[in-house]
Amino acid sequence: MSALLYTAREAGYNFQLLEGVVEVNRGQHDRIVDKIRAAAGRGGNTADDRPLDGVEIAVWGLTFKADTDDLRDSPSLVIARKLLAEGALVRAYDPAAGESAAEMIPELDVRLDPYEASTGADVVALLTEWEELRWLDFERVRASMRRAAIVDARNLLDPAAMRRRGFDYSGIGRR
Repeated sequence: MSALLYTAREAGYNFQLLEGVVEVNRGQHDRIVDKIRAAAGRGGNTADDRPLDGVEIAVWGLTFKADTDDLRDSPSLVIARKLLAEGALVRAYDPAAGESAAEMIPELDVRLDPYEASTGADVVALLTEWEELRWLDFERVRASMRRAAIVDARNLLDPAAMRRRGFDYSGIGRR
């Protein structure tokens, strides 16, 4: 969308509808960061410059969408940067683009598997709907975490199943 918006501006066209869509998307990034902050027990303290200092976040999925290595306009990268800027330690896993993401964001601690990324984490943020993430051993994930919280930004997981396994689960548009 950014490329289309850039092209429209270069051509002298005021593409207000697309500008509105881009602005809504930016708001969604902030909403997900707010959910992650709340899951880490740091919600409501947004006046603090670094509200996530000392919080460990596992980010699962960095690509724009699953089954691709495309990082262009990836919301996951925007969110990871915001988390890092707020002081979080971010360990990430992506089956296709981890190394490329690490080159783009050197502060990102890219791991080889989702279990490694979630070990010691306060929150898992599922940001790309890779099918393999649906079938993980969530008992193992929960046992390795410091705080058992999942923010499922893609609604990939079954909320009731996650709660039965002892997770504080938060999806998008779900109770």
